[in-house]
Amino acid sequence: FDRRPAGSLLTQAGERLLPAAERIETELLGIAEATRAAGASVSGTVRIGAPDGLGNLFLAAEFGRLARAHPDLTLELVPLPRVFSLSRREADLAIVLDPPSEGRLVVSRLADYSLSVYASRDWIAENGVPASLDDLEPHVVVSGVEDYAYASSLDYGHVLERRARRVYRCAGVVGQMEAVRAGVGPGVLHDFAAHAAPELVRILPEVGFRRAYRLLVHPDTQNLTRIAACRAFLARLFRERRRTFLPFDAPVAAAEPISPSTD
Repeated sequence: FDRRPAGSLLTQAGERLLPAAERIETELLGIAEATRAAGASVSGTVRIGAPDGLGNLFLAAEFGRLARAHPDLTLELVPLPRVFSLSRREADLAIVLDPPSEGRLVVSRLADYSLSVYASRDWIAENGVPASLDDLEPHVVVSGVEDYAYASSLDYGHVLERRARRVYRCAGVVGQMEAVRAGVGPGVLHDFAAHAAPELVRILPEVGFRRAYRLLVHPDTQNLTRIAACRAFLARLFRERRRTFLPFDAPVAAAEPISPSTD
């Protein structure tokens, strides 16, 4: 390894050894799992990588139920705005916005979700309700930082930016929501989070976006009891909470084409 300020990076020699190391690790996991299966309990550690908005604003609370159901299971939720490599064991499961274009991964579609334009009640009291995107021209709008956009699905910020005179950019979903909540200006937010915030109001209902969450797992580990339990929990959770992620029946612009799930 080469030591870097942000962590360790594989050398070329390490890259050559990685496939063999992964095979050995998979075999050891299989042996351990076979031994554990005799007790029929869900135990061990599972790390789940997730987009920061979904992880912080939804999953952090919901995973408590799974933790209570399996006292011997240790869950590690990593809600960061980044892409996780399952082949490098950065996570056991990863929820992503864009489907992978390469790699040996098992992909399943968890749910579609929508985003809308919101403003705080205080901002509306001071500035009124915009009747169209053109009404945003004299105001500050809240958006993301393009250089830190880790997925093509995060391409909706320009819709507000190109209509407003001033832009306040924040790299994280949680930061953007807090900025809108504080009255900095309108912004595009996840409906599942903003719809439940009493101080936020959905404006410009004709402007919206539809995206999808997908779950990735490595084929070598998908049948491990602890990982299978987490996959089943996530599938059930998103199925039960489908309306949470699509709360409005209004037409949704810039929708992602729906493709068959690979489940």
